[in-house]
Amino acid sequence: MKAREFDPTKLDVEAFAKIAGSLEGAWPLLALERLAGSAASLPESSVVQWHARGELRPVRGGAGEVWLHMGASTHLMLECQRCLSPVETRVEASRSFLFVHGESTAAELDADSEDDVLALTRSLNLLELVEDELLLSLPLVPRHETCPAPLAVGSAEFEPEEVEAPNPFAALAALKKGSLPN
Repeated sequence: MKAREFDPTKLDVEAFAKIAGSLEGAWPLLALERLAGSAASLPESSVVQWHARGELRPVRGGAGEVWLHMGASTHLMLECQRCLSPVETRVEASRSFLFVHGESTAAELDADSEDDVLALTRSLNLLELVEDELLLSLPLVPRHETCPAPLAVGSAEFEPEEVEAPNPFAALAALKKGSLPN
């Protein structure tokens, strides 16, 4: 019997889980447009390494639970928020998803469970799922541990003038002497 081949862009998750299927590969980073758009610069050779594994967990007195375990990683050149120069950042995601029948059931279980719950589909685009998870894994504030160049300090023409603040007790002193300051 020939082993069934699965297309990661049209993955039948239930069938994949029933045979405990496993897939892995690499996609060019340019194929994940939203993720590529978040990079400051993008070498053409940039790739996203990924893997996926299906699992059917037995449940006492019922049909088994359909699980998909996925992981992905890549290197991105992001913009350092301190010095504004590119900083190489490793982005990784590793998640497990429970698949259930129906959107309403998925929403109900997802609200009540710590597990990530999705509605079962016969055609899951794993590329989109990987991209979503990597986007969620991006650092909020990318930056170098130590910036390569010293940070520029503002020049004298842009420095605010030091203005002497009025003494908050001057009005009281003037009242005491019997006259108010202008």
